[in-house]
Amino acid sequence: MTLNTLELAREIVNSLEDKKGEDIVLIDIKEIASFTDYFVICTGTSDRMLDALANAILDDMRSKHRRKGRKEGLAREGWMVVDYGGVVVHLFSPDQRKFYQLEDLWGDGKVLLRLQ
Repeated sequence: MTLNTLELAREIVNSLEDKKGEDIVLIDIKEIASFTDYFVICTGTSDRMLDALANAILDDMRSKHRRKGRKEGLAREGWMVVDYGGVVVHLFSPDQRKFYQLEDLWGDGKVLLRLQ
């Protein structure tokens, strides 16, 4: 079965939730951005956790759905991105998430899901 981008985004959210990602937000930005349809934003409490979250997404989407993502950034810098084209996942340390405030920057997007 081929997933559409919203289904892929929801699968990514499930994967993050399974790995204990914190404050997970799914934002629909397809009406306001030309480069992607959805942002998934998640906080990881340590470098090790950020790496584990990124790797879990990559492994789960590859094994369950044959979807290959691209990982950018380093956990020690507090911001990693996993790019699936139509879905871009932002994994932040608490400090970096507070600093960059992506939810505010993309506030015109529609929040579809928020898991505290």
